[in-house]
This record gives sequence, C-alpha cells and structure tokens, in this order.
Amino acid sequence: MLNSTDCSQVTLSGKTSPSSSATQAKVCLIFPTRGRAEVLERVVASVDSQTVRPDLIIVSCVTDEDAGKLASRPGLLVIKGQAGSSAQRNHALNHVPDDFDVVIILDDDFLMHDRWIAEMLKALDSDPAIACVTGTVLADGIHGPGYSIEEGQAILASTREVPPDLSVVSTGGPYGCNMAFRASSITGLRFDERLVLYGWQEDRDFGGQIWNRGGRVVRINTALGVHLGVKRGRVSGRKLGYSQVINPLYLVRKKTMPWRDAVDHVLRNVASNVVRSFAPEPWIDRRGRLGGNLIGLWDCVRGRLTPERAAKL
Repeated sequence: MLNSTDCSQVTLSGKTSPSSSATQAKVCLIFPTRGRAEVLERVVASVDSQTVRPDLIIVSCVTDEDAGKLASRPGLLVIKGQAGSSAQRNHALNHVPDDFDVVIILDDDFLMHDRWIAEMLKALDSDPAIACVTGTVLADGIHGPGYSIEEGQAILASTREVPPDLSVVSTGGPYGCNMAFRASSITGLRFDERLVLYGWQEDRDFGGQIWNRGGRVVRINTALGVHLGVKRGRVSGRKLGYSQVINPLYLVRKKTMPWRDAVDHVLRNVASNVVRSFAPEPWIDRRGRLGGNLIGLWDCVRGRLTPERAAKL
C-alpha cells in the first residue's frame, strides 16, 4: 500500500527529501522481452532520467541473448523462462519482493517521459481504490512502421512539460505497453497463460480481474510516453489473426470483458483485415491475419474457444 508521500518531495535519487517524514514507495519495474536486446538496452538506460527511479528492474526473457549486456547493470535482475508475454510477465511477478509497493510493467520498446514514474505514484496516492494506472501514449508506432529510438526521444523532447492538473479517467483495461499496479491490489493475480505468444488482450483480461475484485483501473493524462512499436519479435499474421477473434470471446466467458466490447474488437479487426488485404501495409501481414481470423471464426462456430491454439498455427 502506498504511503501518503507527496511525490513532489521525491529527489532525483528516488528517495524523499529530509523534509518528508514518510517513506517513499518501493517500485519494481518489469520489462518482458525477447529478441530486441539492442532496443531494450537503450530503453533501460533511459530509465536513469526518471525523477523517481525504480528500486529494482526485472528483465524477464527467454535466452541470455535477449538481455544483451544488462546482466551486469546494478539494481537489475535478469530472469529466464518460458516464452510468451503472459508467461514472462508472470515469471517476473513471482520475483517481485514482498515488501514492494508498486509494480510497473512496460513493453521493451516503451520510452517514458522523465516524470512518468512520479506521475504514476501521484495517481496511486490520490485514491486508495486505484489499483491499476495506464498513461497517455503521445505516439504509437504499433499503428505504423514503428519509430526508432531517436524518433521516440525527439517526440518526448518536444513535450517537455506534463499537463499541470492530474486527470483520472476510469477505463476498461490498461494499455499493456505501460501499466502500473498497486502491489497489494494484485496479490495472487496473474496474466492468463492460455493467451499465448503476444497475448492479445491479456492486459484487458488482467484489468478485468482487478475490476472484478473491486479495484479501479484508470488512465491518467500526466504520465506521458512513446510506444516505438518495434516490429522485430512479433508473431506471424496468421497466429495474431486467430487471437484477434478467439481471445476477446474467451474473455467474455471468463467475465473479464463485456460482450459488447468483445464483439466490437472482433468486428473491427476482421473488417480491417478484409479491406486492407487488397493493398496491405508493408509492415503488416494482412492476408495472414485474415486467414487466422477465418480459422478463429470457424472455431467459434464449433464452440471451441481455445486461445492456446494460436501457437500451433
């Protein structure tokens, strides 16, 4: 549980100033990663610019090569385990010390504004019912060819100031590229490992689990960042297309996503793949996704909500 510390009293070292009698919340930052060592090394290096630094960084990977040279970095733990975004996040959660107050999970290609962690702590401290916070993405390379590190840094550099007033808006689920959790609110919760590979809606499922416990899931306007949308390390179009159909409907059955939201997700993705398959973007396998969509729809007709089948396609 967070203490009543005013985040404005936090120094660059991540500790409170002598004028503060409260103890600063202990923060663990998690990076699940695979096949992007060069990008990850630079993203982790950028954490040093945070006005509040994490007490521990965990890199959850599959092979030694995934972590590059990070194993020697002080205050950083490299762990290896099963591949897949849900499995790698869970493996990291199992290594978070019990005395930590806040758990942050970022994609390995997400760049934070230098007050990102401080603003997350401020939001969590504003309301004890808030269990999960996601920030505001200034630019998202996932919707295009992606951004380089330099391009992402330039976007952040052009946004020096965060909005002066914190705005907290309830949302159906966090955006998986940038999520912060009150540790006490997610005790015993885990990402669903049936949502294999890239996961697809595993963040929404986790948020749904929190909602079902009575915790608030919110988005704030002051924690700014850039999602580079690096294309290396992503799954095939066919596998992802299958997950686009099966995973939302599977979450309806789990009661972590409303039926209306699930149908909207499926229809929008299938329609987009149909239309754009005639002139696909160079960075997206639209025809592969459409093929996966059709397999998923056929499985739904047969009553087979089996998200793990994506790994075998």
